[in-house]
Amino acid sequence: MPNETRPEGGRHFFQSPVFAAGPRIRRAPTGETWREAARDIPVHARCDVLVVGGGPAGVAAAVASARLGARTLLLERHNHLGGLSTGGLVIWIDRMTDWTGQRVIRGFAEEFLSRLPPGAVSGPPPAAWGARDAASAAWWGQRTAAFHGTVTHSPTCDPEGMKLAAQEMVLESGAEILFHAWGAEPLLRDGAVAGVAFESKQGRRAILAACTVDATGDGDLYARAGAPFDADVDPDDIHGCMNTSWLFGGVDMPRHLRWRAERPAEWSEFLRRGREKLRFFDKAFVSWRDDVALFMGPRLAGFSAVEVDDLSEVEIRSHRLMAAHLAAYREAAPGFEGAYLMLSAPQLGVRHARRLRGVSAVRREHWDGRVAPDEIGVSPSLAPKFANVSVPYGALVPEALDGLLAPGRHLSCDASSHSFLREIPQCWLTGQAAGAAAALSVAAGVAPRRLPVERLQAALAGQGVHFSPRREEPQNAEAIALSASAGR
Repeated sequence: MPNETRPEGGRHFFQSPVFAAGPRIRRAPTGETWREAARDIPVHARCDVLVVGGGPAGVAAAVASARLGARTLLLERHNHLGGLSTGGLVIWIDRMTDWTGQRVIRGFAEEFLSRLPPGAVSGPPPAAWGARDAASAAWWGQRTAAFHGTVTHSPTCDPEGMKLAAQEMVLESGAEILFHAWGAEPLLRDGAVAGVAFESKQGRRAILAACTVDATGDGDLYARAGAPFDADVDPDDIHGCMNTSWLFGGVDMPRHLRWRAERPAEWSEFLRRGREKLRFFDKAFVSWRDDVALFMGPRLAGFSAVEVDDLSEVEIRSHRLMAAHLAAYREAAPGFEGAYLMLSAPQLGVRHARRLRGVSAVRREHWDGRVAPDEIGVSPSLAPKFANVSVPYGALVPEALDGLLAPGRHLSCDASSHSFLREIPQCWLTGQAAGAAAALSVAAGVAPRRLPVERLQAALAGQGVHFSPRREEPQNAEAIALSASAGR
């Protein structure tokens, strides 16, 4: 049964149900090994900045880097860009406005969404952002765009539109894309990352780079390079869950939402029966179209995002649950009588695997409105009682490992702050900063940790990034390490 315990003041700020998988038999280690022979592998390419992973952080990093003149290559294991925002069907883009309605996640994010064609974006208009009247909040609350009684900029987007927009932005910036290539191992020279070995249909190959951006989402590169990280996952927290999302077509979501609003007792009974029958049962969300429903759960707890047997089991369970949900909804949920299986996400929905131990970190005590001296952008907070959160550059910089930056959901933060820093808008924010920093550090011939922070902030401001009004220039611009003591 779902665990919906959310203690006030703790890590559990979201009210979505979490479904414990129960005892599972893991594959026992064989104890055997196979020795690989040493070999020389072809160097496929050389570049200034290599971005590994074409999700939200990686796309933003590639565009920001190339626009600053760096020879940039984006490596992606799938056949599309966008990561979980497209291939994972996380098409509900979480809040980009603060609790006053001010857009604070801007820059790449703002430009990217503006490129989506008419009909590919659904959400409240700018005039409604920040509205607190009960009618607006109730209307948009059912459409994933109002929280705590406030209407927010939280659009739902067409995943195919986002794939194409991401691809064209990267190519227009001058960066190259290499699809169907899995970044397998960091290449180390004198203790610093000098590129990546990748696997493809051509076998194992190498890309050499002056600076590498680990945008894998799970910290695969920095972990394999030996950089310290944290991986504490609370089994009662949705941020440690995994699942494959899916879409149903042929639905009437306006009718379904009216039923849920006007007959709450029937809706509650429908959910109760579904959980009684299937155990793992979830509600439908709106999409960018009234005839398409989005399911972002059931969220399965107790699995590891870095163990292949666990990933396989989550995929199997999710696909079975998709078919079972279709039958239950067609039988008893108004608006779903003619629903059909439209698409299961080609990418597994992972929320948490690793978190970097960086030069600095975003922590729960930093939600008080303080401004990081090396701020690279501003994130909305989780609730109106918290101030906007200043994101430091040091959260992307490993404690000691050089030649690599780590934006996205595996950046340096505590588990509470990870709950929102893992979201797509925040990945756009940190990815843009990492790409700009990588390009600037290569141009200056310095390690990313030695990049003068005011140079990075000026470049980001030129790319439209929003900063805190009280931002002050760091006292020692020669090193980002100034923020280390404040962030730990």
